[in-house]
Amino acid sequence: MPNEIIWLIFAVFNFSMLLVFYRLFGKTGLFVWIGFATVLANMQVLKTVELFTLTATLGNIMYGTVFLATDILNEKHGKQQARKAVFFGFASLLTATIIMQGVLWFEPHAEDLAHPHLAEIFAMMPQVVIGSLLAFLIGQLCDVQIYAFFKKIWSKPSQLWMRNTFSTAISQFIDTVIFCSIAFYGWYPLDVWLEILLTTYVIKFIVSVIDTPFIYIARWLNPRD
Repeated sequence: MPNEIIWLIFAVFNFSMLLVFYRLFGKTGLFVWIGFATVLANMQVLKTVELFTLTATLGNIMYGTVFLATDILNEKHGKQQARKAVFFGFASLLTATIIMQGVLWFEPHAEDLAHPHLAEIFAMMPQVVIGSLLAFLIGQLCDVQIYAFFKKIWSKPSQLWMRNTFSTAISQFIDTVIFCSIAFYGWYPLDVWLEILLTTYVIKFIVSVIDTPFIYIARWLNPRD
């Protein structure tokens, strides 16, 4: 099965599970989702694949669900709840990163098989870690503010797709520029760096378009809490 088909199925599944969490657990479910999605996205980003003739990472879908989750919170529960969720996600990512660095300090047993693989995933370069943390925090906070702004000027129910798509597109661009600037600038020639930035953003933008039907579904859901 082509990567593109698997990727689309994977995207629909991820966004659908986010709605399941919201339906079953309400805004608490969105907070929980944001917490583990930020961690999983930073693990998935290490796997590179080819999609639509572009080189991309798998973390973009899971990361996109975080933007959708904060937009749902912003739309149905207010900007303050969305901002709180951003800091919750940032704290989850920062704590998980620190804890896993501690795990790597332990001397593995002679028969241990997991340590090399854990080290490969979690022993990331400091600038990549810093870039990821700052990009998440700044990008998500920008998304919350931009969505709230668009909610005022595009306030009609029929304009939900506009405030969702455009706020995510702008904040995803900010996120991508920050991450690529800190994590990769200086590693590659300028033309290669620009290609990485562009392809990363294009994939993220596609994800932001795919999530549009799901925020409409979320608007009509009645969570249990």
